[in-house]
Amino acid sequence: MIVVTGATGNIGRGLVDRLLAEGASVRALSRDPGAADLPDAVDAVRADLGDPSSLGPVLGGAEAVYLNLAAAGMRGADQVVKAIAEAGVKRIVLNSSIAVTIKGAEEGMIARAHSFAERAVRDSGLEWTFVRGGMYATNALQWAAAVKEDGVVRGPYPDAVAAPVHEADLAAVSARALLDGSFAGTAPVITGPAAITPAEQVAAIGRAIGRETRFERISPQAAAEALSSPHFPADAARQLVDFLGSTVGTTPEITGEVERITGRPARTFEEWAADHADDFR
Repeated sequence: MIVVTGATGNIGRGLVDRLLAEGASVRALSRDPGAADLPDAVDAVRADLGDPSSLGPVLGGAEAVYLNLAAAGMRGADQVVKAIAEAGVKRIVLNSSIAVTIKGAEEGMIARAHSFAERAVRDSGLEWTFVRGGMYATNALQWAAAVKEDGVVRGPYPDAVAAPVHEADLAAVSARALLDGSFAGTAPVITGPAAITPAEQVAAIGRAIGRETRFERISPQAAAEALSSPHFPADAARQLVDFLGSTVGTTPEITGEVERITGRPARTFEEWAADHADDFR
């Protein structure tokens, strides 16, 4: 039995499908399993990562857990991992971040949170794999409303560079790590196959939906203010904007880990845009 947290999220939903295709038994944890809309073959159960005491009863018989703490927050990572270990689970595959490896980013909120979670898992004594994802291609979904309205996406750095990773590739790598113990003790960095700027991403989305789109520069301060929300503190927004600015004129890390682990080349941003065209129409 493999337990998947965040099973209705961008990565988790694809991971569930991939594990089922591999013949695995899957249990999905959800605060509202009735609304999860998961395949009938999935054992959807009620649990809340924000309440580690709720985890013990639903982890019984599980060999491996896919742990995505994004929704619950990282502060309780040590208690969540403790509950997983006490349930007799053998292996944890942790959704982590490339941020923990980037010089100059390690003191940021994102890197600190993921480093804390990694440390909790490493200290648990369980088998572990850290899937350190690069910039998610799904970050571009924040532009959907602007694209639908007038095709103009506004941001601070049109020439920032990244190698966005498709959520399907993160799911595929995570599935291999859950099913194959040979990846224990490793922390693959998962990126897309090519560098691309925000302006180029917006153009790719335009091609996918058959409409004219363009990127319009705004000030870093305005961008940080627009990103800030109750779920994304102002400090984190400023750090993200500053990080984007630091990538201008650089070459992002591009790894071949997707193909090495899954046997399939990493999906391009153009493929991602085509897969998500309906989100922008």
